[in-house]
Amino acid sequence: MVPENRVSDGAFPIPKLFIGKEDIAEFIEEFKGFHVQFADCFSREEPRETFSQYMAGQMSQLERKSIEPIALNVKDAKVRSMQHFISNVVWDEPRLISTYHGMVSDDLGDPDGVLIFDESGFVKKGSDSAGVARQYCGNVGKVENCQVGVYAAYASRHGYCILDNRLFIPEKWFGEDYEERRRKCRFPEDISFRTKPQLAVAMLEEIASEGVIPFRYLVADTVYGNSPEFLEAVEKIPGVVYMVSLPLDTLCWVQGPAMLEKTYRYGGEERKKLFPAEGEEKPITFQNLAKATNDYFWYRRTVSEGTKGPITYEFMKKRVVLARAGKPERTVWLIVRRPLGGNVSSYSYFISNARRATRLKTFVWLSGIRWAIEQCFEEAKTDLGMDHYEVRKYPGWRHHMITCMLAHFFLWHMRIKLGEKSTSHYAIAA
Repeated sequence: MVPENRVSDGAFPIPKLFIGKEDIAEFIEEFKGFHVQFADCFSREEPRETFSQYMAGQMSQLERKSIEPIALNVKDAKVRSMQHFISNVVWDEPRLISTYHGMVSDDLGDPDGVLIFDESGFVKKGSDSAGVARQYCGNVGKVENCQVGVYAAYASRHGYCILDNRLFIPEKWFGEDYEERRRKCRFPEDISFRTKPQLAVAMLEEIASEGVIPFRYLVADTVYGNSPEFLEAVEKIPGVVYMVSLPLDTLCWVQGPAMLEKTYRYGGEERKKLFPAEGEEKPITFQNLAKATNDYFWYRRTVSEGTKGPITYEFMKKRVVLARAGKPERTVWLIVRRPLGGNVSSYSYFISNARRATRLKTFVWLSGIRWAIEQCFEEAKTDLGMDHYEVRKYPGWRHHMITCMLAHFFLWHMRIKLGEKSTSHYAIAA
């Protein structure tokens, strides 16, 4: 488990959701009150009740938290009804997510909040589950037959939670030979292939346009940082500071080159294009720039207290101009993190659009804040059965992930209600 206040040398520390193993049956009234707020997201009383039963099972002491064990152990629940509810019943998802975001803002909202984008994989057998394919699965660190979800999370000085999710559907699923599988998995008719960064952009734009969740910062890993489309979407939001990872072979200039306009002919037409002037330095990779940086410019900072003592890195920051297709793209901060005594292959690289006066401690803080979404995944999988699902249909995956988000947030609500010293696992009596 990640220690509390892992990145304390920054804007603010983030508390941790401590989870023990106690049943607190008296929370059942708060749990009922929590669910009443989503009543108008379902058309009938039966799905409202099943919604509550399913989440109660997720927060119970059951070892396996898939539909059948939950339905067999939660009072008045039925296996077939619960299966139908998760995979086939229509939910008013926009209303549900909007209600949920309002609750998150009330409990965790902060003007200096951080949006975090990341993905999580779920190893699966067979080829019938929506979006399953042999693809990289971060959970096991290799290519596996799995499903992958893209998630938006939120962290503030008050806590952390998952805000939204999207199932990544590999491009081959949209071919003619997958038409029958799409039908069986109940794919929406208007769904089309989207990359992981495009799924993240869709969530980002919805969160920003909704205007309910306050945030100042945004962090993401290389999959998203290396996407011009993702960065452009972030840069359209006024006042948002991003810090995203990029690969070591990313090209940049320490000073942008002088550009000359050249005229050329293409297809019988005269065209103009900008090129670096002759004699200008060629762009350099992040790795080579880091290797060439004198030790004078590196600063040692402790980022957390681990189980074996302080975890310390060295950091350096430098203004650079990114190069794309041989031309200047954008001027950003380059932040490099290296382990003490580590070789250059273990360096980590980040870029940020922060203003020039930004202090190093802010970048140190942002470089480690992705632990909050990793903690969301760990707690949801360990305690709420996030990876126990056995549904195959597209709506079933989405609905299961929504209930995991809500169950995890309910734990935060109870922690905040009881005070920061609460260390209990809020298990709802089945």
